[in-house]
Amino acid sequence: MTEPNADSLQAYLDGELPPREAAELEAWLARHPETAEKLDQLRCQDDALRQLWALPKREPVPSRLLAAARPPARRAPPPWLRQGIAAGLVFALGLGGGWYGQQAYQASGYAAEGGMIADSLPRQAAMAHVVYSPDIQRPVEIGADQEAQMIAWLSQRMRSPIKPPRLAQAGYELIGGRLLPGEQGPVAQFMYHDPSGLRVTLYVANGVSPRNEAGFHYASQGPVNVYYWWSQGQGYALSAGMPRERLAGLARLAQRQLAAHPAAAETPPRPLM
Repeated sequence: MTEPNADSLQAYLDGELPPREAAELEAWLARHPETAEKLDQLRCQDDALRQLWALPKREPVPSRLLAAARPPARRAPPPWLRQGIAAGLVFALGLGGGWYGQQAYQASGYAAEGGMIADSLPRQAAMAHVVYSPDIQRPVEIGADQEAQMIAWLSQRMRSPIKPPRLAQAGYELIGGRLLPGEQGPVAQFMYHDPSGLRVTLYVANGVSPRNEAGFHYASQGPVNVYYWWSQGQGYALSAGMPRERLAGLARLAQRQLAAHPAAAETPPRPLM
């Protein structure tokens, strides 16, 4: 058997491999611990994503939507009327899905301090953290060894000067950064790690519309804790799978640096070609 790729490992986790192929892969894993480590990373990422996007199970569906979806008890209507009923059911179910998704998002929002419904910023930041922080081979697009080019490239793409804060005094070194799609345009993600390998990500978005710009806000997004704040038209979210108190210290350190040396006051270096 040749070395299994990421698709094969994911198919194994999802139970989609035929029994013979699954047995061959298990035999490979027993002989190759490095591949078994990759499988464990994928499993942890899948578990984290399930927790992050888990929907509330006790939220009732409104009776009006149940009534709209209930089939008529009378005799079968003529074809033209059946088509109209079908269209109405599709529309009603679409509203139901939209209602349920809204309730799920609102329920997750109450994890923020003070009972305030959280902005989408911490949820998007936590999702990006869960997706990219477990990656061993390529967690970032541009490494810290090319920091000047990385800053210029991200600043150019975001149309706003941006610079990652220094967290070395707290034991976290910059790994690098990457560009991500956001709800209101491009988003930058900077990644840090400590000597044990624990990773922290800083998510920076332009054009956010916060409900309250003052101070820090906290959100627990499944397995990920997030501290987020806004400054000079940018939203910042620091995410990690670490205790809240420890993350709060890192967030304050990052916020002080960003406030004392705003990126907008700097002239970015020449972009990476």
